[in-house]
Amino acid sequence: MLEASADVVMAQATSSDYPVLKWEHGQTRALEDHVAEEVPVALVYNGISHAVMLATPQDLEDFALGFSLTEGIISRPQDIYGIEVVPQANGIELHITLASEQFHQLKLRRRNMTGRTGCGLCGAESLEQVMRVPLNVVPMGERVPASSLERAFEEISRQQQLQQLTGGTHACAWVSNAGEILLLREDVGRHNALDKLIGAIAKSGAGTTGFVLTTSRASYEMVQKTASAGIPLLVAMSAPTGLAIKIAQSCGITLVGFARHQKHVIYSCPERILHKEAK
Repeated sequence: MLEASADVVMAQATSSDYPVLKWEHGQTRALEDHVAEEVPVALVYNGISHAVMLATPQDLEDFALGFSLTEGIISRPQDIYGIEVVPQANGIELHITLASEQFHQLKLRRRNMTGRTGCGLCGAESLEQVMRVPLNVVPMGERVPASSLERAFEEISRQQQLQQLTGGTHACAWVSNAGEILLLREDVGRHNALDKLIGAIAKSGAGTTGFVLTTSRASYEMVQKTASAGIPLLVAMSAPTGLAIKIAQSCGITLVGFARHQKHVIYSCPERILHKEAK
């Protein structure tokens, strides 16, 4: 095997130090700043490149699995026979070995998603591809105490190691109904962080009893990805969009926004949240 070049090694770093000039309180000083990295990551299925994303180069096997699930390329982790992370001089390739039936279906989709961005629309060929609402409504499942949302909100920042270092990443956490953070994934892109998390959930066999907490806003695609994984509750620390609310309602997902200390706003299916009113 060829030895990776210095450029390739640098491309795999999750953060790097850059010289900056900082102005603060009327004074300037030169220092080094920790900055989150993002690199082109190509998802290559059975030798054919399907999509190129800009992502933080960590937890990439989780990313490959989660992306494949949430994009409907596979319906279960067993449809992927192997994932290999292959560094390149100008980015990273994820070589994914797909079962023959799923690969055949992928080729029939006639979809070119190269250059996809956070808008979630780049490369879609029709309105039907954009509005791919899951056919099945997510079951009600267990009700979640509001205190669990509060507990997870208080804990998530302490587990965001890359965010603490750089201040430039989103996080998505898999949280038990009791409010314990079980898994957490970070990325410069909120959609990537969610794909990584869903991949990690699928790989761990943790099931769908719990909820997702994201440090970002809740776009329609964040709701779609959550629904595709059969997760009944998405809690965002920022605002949802109107389309995200409509899709959450149609999928039977509870969508919570503006999760903060001692407050949150429920936009759909409020019956899943148990509130204990203050006396």
